[in-house]
Amino acid sequence: MITVKDLTAEEKLRLICGKDAWRTEDLGGKLPQLAVSDGPVGLRKVVRREDGKEYDKPSVAYPAIQCLANGWDRGSARAMGEALADDCLENDVDILLAPGVNIKRNPLNGRNFEYFSEDPFLAGSLAYEYIDGLQSRGVGACLKHFYANNLEFNRLDQSSDVDERTLREIYLKPFELACRAKPVSVMCSYNRINGVYASENKKGFRILREEFGFDGAIVSDWSAVHDRAKAAKAGLDLEMPFDQKNYDKLVADYKAGMLSDEELDACAQRMLDLICRCKKMRGDNKPEKSESDRLAVAQKVAEEGIVLLKNDGVLPLKKGVSVAVCGEFAALDDGGRIGGGGSARVQWIGKPYDLAALLREKLGGEVRYNRAFGERAIESFRSKGRDALENAAECDVNVVCVGTGDTVECEAGDRASMKLSSVQEEVILETAAQNPNTVVVVFAGSVIDVSAWEDSVAAIVYAGFCGERGGEAVAEVLTGEINPSGKLSETFPLCIEDTPSYRAYNDICVSRYEEGLDVGYRYYDTYGKPVAFPFGFGLSYTDFGYEDLKIRQTGDLSLEVAYKISNLGEISGKEVSQLYVRACAPYVYRPYKELKGFSKDEIGAGKSVSVKISLDSSAFSYYSTAFDCWTVEDGLYEICVGASSADIRLSAFVRIKEGKIASVKIN
Repeated sequence: MITVKDLTAEEKLRLICGKDAWRTEDLGGKLPQLAVSDGPVGLRKVVRREDGKEYDKPSVAYPAIQCLANGWDRGSARAMGEALADDCLENDVDILLAPGVNIKRNPLNGRNFEYFSEDPFLAGSLAYEYIDGLQSRGVGACLKHFYANNLEFNRLDQSSDVDERTLREIYLKPFELACRAKPVSVMCSYNRINGVYASENKKGFRILREEFGFDGAIVSDWSAVHDRAKAAKAGLDLEMPFDQKNYDKLVADYKAGMLSDEELDACAQRMLDLICRCKKMRGDNKPEKSESDRLAVAQKVAEEGIVLLKNDGVLPLKKGVSVAVCGEFAALDDGGRIGGGGSARVQWIGKPYDLAALLREKLGGEVRYNRAFGERAIESFRSKGRDALENAAECDVNVVCVGTGDTVECEAGDRASMKLSSVQEEVILETAAQNPNTVVVVFAGSVIDVSAWEDSVAAIVYAGFCGERGGEAVAEVLTGEINPSGKLSETFPLCIEDTPSYRAYNDICVSRYEEGLDVGYRYYDTYGKPVAFPFGFGLSYTDFGYEDLKIRQTGDLSLEVAYKISNLGEISGKEVSQLYVRACAPYVYRPYKELKGFSKDEIGAGKSVSVKISLDSSAFSYYSTAFDCWTVEDGLYEICVGASSADIRLSAFVRIKEGKIASVKIN
């Protein structure tokens, strides 16, 4: 194996810069070359044609990470990683630039569809499975965007101003958890953190390597390097893509002594290790899943992640009912638009779905379709919607398909509003006035303000950006072939003004994280702020009962929490149960409660399952800035088990004394 001792200084300098936009440097054939591609939710391989023009090669479009997270299903996350690995193997890609675990601090962030959650535990837990699944099949992961990158506004320069404890507990925590899967690489973000560019943030890189156990290579986001020598000194191993100006300055700075041989060798050796590890990992692996198998994975992820937010009894639809379907998101000419824009946009391999046709096939009754509003929902409803109003009036059920799309939710820009377009809200309200049995299906990648129309409709189905087989999944949920089991991985506030980051200071240079630890449900719980739909919420076509809480001590600061969930209805279903921990009287500020465990379990009609969740010291700890370490404070803690952050069913108290669990009391 080649080591840095076998390379000249010039070769080392060249090695730590990319060869082009998608490949690492091979030093004229001296080294194997790695190919990287975008694609958290589907491979976006850029191909150059003979005429020199580039295009994105079509690939399986899986549901967005946001939809995956709404499934709260570790198995789905792993399956999606494995399927994506097959896509990569088929296209000679060594590293997939995914997944992203940035926290959803602000509902308007343009890339929220690419991220898991407002909660670091949920984000890190699912990212672990995604990475482990991907790498188990021989393709490397690139965990991103490290770190505190939570808006797209002026992302290339703006500084995220965050205190140390908030960084550790909220914004670094998902990276810490995901790093346990040993990703081969981590991508730095564009922004500054407390004034220092992420590509030059030596403190962050030290935490990543020395505390989180990361042993791979740190890669820049594309063109995120401002000074290659400074970035190398901080520990950034690879600049992407190749930039001649940056490279020339790097060579000059090295010759001037601004980058030592020791610092250069460290980066170059990690690049050699990355190349060796990726080629060894890949070996002679070939795709295991066929294209149809991968499409089935995409549909399964969508089925798990669709969230039923409201149901006054209209769902599931009964055989033979007549249905009026309207809205451009029910049948698009370009299916790729039911997803986010930017580097995560995928060219579908299949055709866009036709929800009306799918419902017609499943229900056997009359299903009418009218587009009702036009391209990107900006054309007048009046010019297209008369038939939609008449259809709604004449049919038994009215289904309105609304959403956002890749021009609203997109890399390099944030959403202007949490609301749907005024045209879409008008369609919902006016058709609902014609038919009280109105179902709204939302195709969006993040939180939607439902306040204008929620009370006017009978049901709300949040499909999210559900991928190219999402239409089938939505049809299955609407008709009851699938019992919905998704739950929200982010809180739906009543309005944007209610979000904790809304009033925080923000200008072109600085974004102050004034809310600190109070992100998402941590804020709404602590301050008793009402919301439209709480974190962890999702309805089913059946009901579940919780009982028989038991806690067994397994170590000085570890527990096994067990409880029983019963399906009280007449159809099978899946329930996502959640475990939160509350410090009852802490000497330092703690949010009211925090997610520390979850389980998704399938339960037959009239049946019960026993659920067990293990907790260790991390469930009780906070990051002490006084001691610069994680600390467990003596005192009383409440263990809360429930169906959402706002629906706690079982609880118990645990007392910690002198660093050990002293007593347990079941409520």
